[in-house]
Amino acid sequence: QVQLVESGGGLVQPGGSLRLSCAASGTFFSISTMGWYRQAPGKQRELVANIESSLSTNYGDSVEGRFTISRDNAKNTVYLQINSLKPEDTAVYYCAGQLQLTRWGLWRNYWGQGTQVTVSS
Repeated sequence: QVQLVESGGGLVQPGGSLRLSCAASGTFFSISTMGWYRQAPGKQRELVANIESSLSTNYGDSVEGRFTISRDNAKNTVYLQINSLKPEDTAVYYCAGQLQLTRWGLWRNYWGQGTQVTVSS
């Protein structure tokens, strides 16, 4: 059973930093795109950033330069570094991944359970 498991969320003061991690586990052949989304209370889920297996990155329109996505292909893990956190960054952050389940190309999209990030003094 394939799972994406996030970690690293929590309560942070404004101006602080966090690094979120998301590891894929289970049986699969490869991982293509991995990414982070967030959903604030009363708002739609939005793209924060995604990263290809080639390490090419893409950031959402509302994301500033305070966010950095990275990936360790050997560990099947994607990271999101967030600096200079603001109260408006408060949201549940979800990891997403596009996984190839077999060598013959059976692809599936998976979501993590989400990790809460709260920015407050």
